[in-house]
Amino acid sequence: QVQLVESGGGLVQAGGSLRLSCAASGRTFSNYAMGWFRQAPGKEREFVAGISRSGVNTYYADSVKGRFTISRDNAKNTVSLQVNRLKPEDTAVYYCAADRTVSVRTDPARYDYWGQGTQVTVSS
Repeated sequence: QVQLVESGGGLVQAGGSLRLSCAASGRTFSNYAMGWFRQAPGKEREFVAGISRSGVNTYYADSVKGRFTISRDNAKNTVSLQVNRLKPEDTAVYYCAADRTVSVRTDPARYDYWGQGTQVTVSS
């Protein structure tokens, strides 16, 4: 079992920034690729960013490339998502998730463990 707890969400004006964090506990954190997903009201959960076990490889949805940056610290069992130049359409609940695989996958059904989510609201 892996327990994931997100933090860092909030209300921000368009163009602003936030740093989302996810703290992991339980099994060996470095054995898991990590992903950030988001879900807006009435929409399906969508992939935002992912990072490989070692942190060497990162992947982003086209909608966030150049604005969001994912990183991880395996010594501290944390994964973070720096979100810059926020837009109203970025408003959603953001979730971190862990996947027992080598490479990053974008399908949320592939992920084994999920946090409870943190709300990000961007006002125009």
